[in-house]
Amino acid sequence: MIIGVPKEIKEQENRVGLLPVTAAALTKRGHTVLVQKNAGVGSGYPDEMYTKVGAEIVDDAGDLFRRADMIVKVKEPLPAEYGLLRKGQILFTYLHLAASKPLTDALLTSGVTGVAYETIQVGNKLPLLEPMSEIAGRMSTVMGAYHLAKHNGGSGVLLGGVPGVSPGRVVVLGGGTSGVNAARIAVGLGADVRILDIDLERLRFLDLTMGHASTIFSNEANLMELMPTTDLLIGAILLPGAKAPKLITREMLRRMKPGSVFVDISIDQGGCAETSHATTHFDPIYVEENVIHYCVANMPAAYARTATQALTNVTSRYVELLANLGLEGACKKQPSLAGGINTREGRLTIQAVADAHGLKFEPAF
Repeated sequence: MIIGVPKEIKEQENRVGLLPVTAAALTKRGHTVLVQKNAGVGSGYPDEMYTKVGAEIVDDAGDLFRRADMIVKVKEPLPAEYGLLRKGQILFTYLHLAASKPLTDALLTSGVTGVAYETIQVGNKLPLLEPMSEIAGRMSTVMGAYHLAKHNGGSGVLLGGVPGVSPGRVVVLGGGTSGVNAARIAVGLGADVRILDIDLERLRFLDLTMGHASTIFSNEANLMELMPTTDLLIGAILLPGAKAPKLITREMLRRMKPGSVFVDISIDQGGCAETSHATTHFDPIYVEENVIHYCVANMPAAYARTATQALTNVTSRYVELLANLGLEGACKKQPSLAGGINTREGRLTIQAVADAHGLKFEPAF
């Protein structure tokens, strides 16, 4: 198989889809690995590290897409890449199709087989999404604390407080991977931390394992009650493959103190607040209802080397399976991989995305 690794073109996206060590394993098995020039530089992997293990450096993205049987990326294709995709090709990357009808339409029109990292499920876990959720969760508290500073437009509250002064309050909506990691950092800073979720078993587990954070059942009444005393609100809602529900309303945000901060980790899936829209690392914040919104759609890219290593730790074996066995063979060997197939030869093969856009669902096989 010919595997292509393009340079990411999303703004401030410095991650790369494949490490030299995986390129080495693939070339040893007789596969061809094409890496676009400087694709790995932002993560600390220069072209020479790829050529040393037998990969070929390609200058032009169009040439790489045209030659490759499988494209391995990090982020979803942007409009400039839509026309490069084709039927018979596998696209292996984060897709987040429920948040974008234009991208969904583009993949269906191209006929490409789109396999999404975020919908591969093993048991009740999403192993290819979890590493980025961990990073985004930890980042959310750090970014929130930074933007609470007065010179950044925030209310001037130090989350950890000091002796004689109460700590700031952090409310985390969602007790999954990103929410727990956000809460862990907030607890470490000394903040007053509340975690909300609708899964009582999950809340019981968090109550036992995160003794310095309080757990609260998530409903509108409890959220409304918390808002006036919340300094940092973190949205960490995930419905696998589906659009994030808008659980945070304008009315809730109006109850927060001016200069409070809201970080929406769910923005990749459309965001969990009525006021959310995607931002970039170059221009990460905006203000709505006197609340600072941080809604960067590729948060882990800020720490590109750590994020690339964490991501490829879990994606590499799937890349090798697809290369060695093809799509159907890989899915037979690892049935969870079939859950990642979002589009195939012009068919939409994931129910949650079909529901989000009012399109027809068809099985992948």
